[in-house]
Amino acid sequence: MTPRPIVIDCDPGVDDAVALLCAFASPEELEVAAVTTVAGNAPLATTAANARRIRSLAGRDEVPVFAGCPRPLLRPLRTAEHVHGETGLGGVELPPAVAPLAGGHAVAALIDLVDARPGELTLCPTGPLTNVAAAFAMRPDIAGKIREIVLMGGAVGAGNVTASAEFNVHADPHAAAIVFAAGAKLTMLGLDVTQQALTTPERLAAIGAIDRPAARCAARMLAHYHRVDIPRYGAPGAPLHDACVIGYLLRPDLFAGRDAFVAVETASELTMGRTAVDLWDASGAPPNAHVVQSIDADGFFALLTGRLARL
Repeated sequence: MTPRPIVIDCDPGVDDAVALLCAFASPEELEVAAVTTVAGNAPLATTAANARRIRSLAGRDEVPVFAGCPRPLLRPLRTAEHVHGETGLGGVELPPAVAPLAGGHAVAALIDLVDARPGELTLCPTGPLTNVAAAFAMRPDIAGKIREIVLMGGAVGAGNVTASAEFNVHADPHAAAIVFAAGAKLTMLGLDVTQQALTTPERLAAIGAIDRPAARCAARMLAHYHRVDIPRYGAPGAPLHDACVIGYLLRPDLFAGRDAFVAVETASELTMGRTAVDLWDASGAPPNAHVVQSIDADGFFALLTGRLARL
């Protein structure tokens, strides 16, 4: 099987880090053509450094990492160190990265990568959509050259940063509105599905039992998530959001959803960043996204644990 070329646009972040590790551990299925970073869970300097550290941890220093936008398009930057820790990686201190950042800006890199491989690349945003929206603003035509966008963001139901909005979309709602309206083939994995992917103590123990450096680091990072998210949500484990994107690419049969029209709220402060998902065709607007709603969580964690054992 020819590996599917992807670009991971991320803001590591614990769950972004696990998503990166899973992708790097899957070279038969996924060719990670580049990693682009954006401010979100932490400031840009931190997310760019973390992506490089995770790349080195996985032994994949040949993959270029580009730094992108340091703030949202229009709104002030709001980060989430209270969830991800001061390092952005749950307090885990990784060795310094071996390879430097790639030269140039992530937005320019995205445009160049799509131009070089029209119809081939899948974009995998797991943070705010600032870089992708900026690329579409500069070159609207590239939306039609992307094979697919598979993103973690939004929600059909309740939010997690406000009553209405999920963090990635709320962090830059104007960017999200641009991306959802761009006309690219788009798959959305929102909170409704990722909050079914719970890192229970049993699943965390299975990852921690793997005697490999990447798995040990992943277990320590995810343990930090437990301390924050279990008291907040009252669930038997912490949701593992961003890794669902890679899981979906590797095993789409573990997921189910439906096509729908999705609009992003950018006017009301009360509902800023809300993804209005029209599941029942109330608007009459044609679908612009495949909205994933369910996951075989046991199958997903078996896949993830198996991949981490490779690194």
